[in-house]
Amino acid sequence: MGKTIQLDLDDKEQLVLLAKALSTEVRIEILKLLCKYDLNINEIAERLELPQSSAAAHIKVLEEAGLIKTSLKPAVRGSMKVCTKLPKAFNIDLTTELEEETEVINMPIGNFVDYYVEPTCGIVSEKGHIDEEDEPRCFYNPDRIKAKLLWFGKGYLEYRFPNKILTNRTEKRLELSMEICSEDHEYNFNFPSDITVWINGIEAGTWNCPSDFGGRRGKLNPQWWPDKNTQYGILKTWILTDEGTYLDEERVGAKTIKEYHLSENAFISVRIGIKEDAKHIGGVNLFGDSFGDYAQNIRMKFVF
Repeated sequence: MGKTIQLDLDDKEQLVLLAKALSTEVRIEILKLLCKYDLNINEIAERLELPQSSAAAHIKVLEEAGLIKTSLKPAVRGSMKVCTKLPKAFNIDLTTELEEETEVINMPIGNFVDYYVEPTCGIVSEKGHIDEEDEPRCFYNPDRIKAKLLWFGKGYLEYRFPNKILTNRTEKRLELSMEICSEDHEYNFNFPSDITVWINGIEAGTWNCPSDFGGRRGKLNPQWWPDKNTQYGILKTWILTDEGTYLDEERVGAKTIKEYHLSENAFISVRIGIKEDAKHIGGVNLFGDSFGDYAQNIRMKFVF
């Protein structure tokens, strides 16, 4: 039996083809025949007393609309085109959703407002190292705002995103995405790390990163960056909705977007780090828009 095909008002091309296919009584009669039998074009022409050329033209329109399919099968002389009805039914949804409104905030990775880190740790710009490597105090360096890659073996970074865009609006969804991975002295495919994100002090989910990735150069890395070092991360997205909290569309918590109180303070706090009691304390590499594989910083997207 054929399947039921669901359409809505956004399927404009398919709806036009479907309307055209059903606009003549002849094509409707052809569909009635094919509900009972698989027939070739000659048989359809004979039963409906049509010229063969007309029957073939009608069959083409029905096939383009996805109502039937044709297949070549052996005949006494050469081959014949056999027609088979496809869907059992079409369901057409005559409603449409209101267009969603979105806003995006891009946060440079060096724009953190608070931190606690332990070695290994460091910050680099596109041109080179910012301050001393494996020295936590370098994270206070004003040049940190130029950071394109930073890393730490233990601890956290905290960012504050503006929330003025929430004034007189109801947020439906928040997506927080970043390119991250574990942190070893050099790249190490067997080096897991439990990386957690907190939003307004509320835990939004932990990603068990399997590796400090390398072995090939990150697509955006500058030439001076050594091959032996971390090269790229994975783009991960934490999502808040009315149904709960998700990590890359996998539900990781029951808290809804309203329970994060995004508009109640003067900013939205985002903390990225490793819990003190994490099973895998494997650090964090956080990539900016000029390192790794993705040309983005920390990206916060609102859907209204």
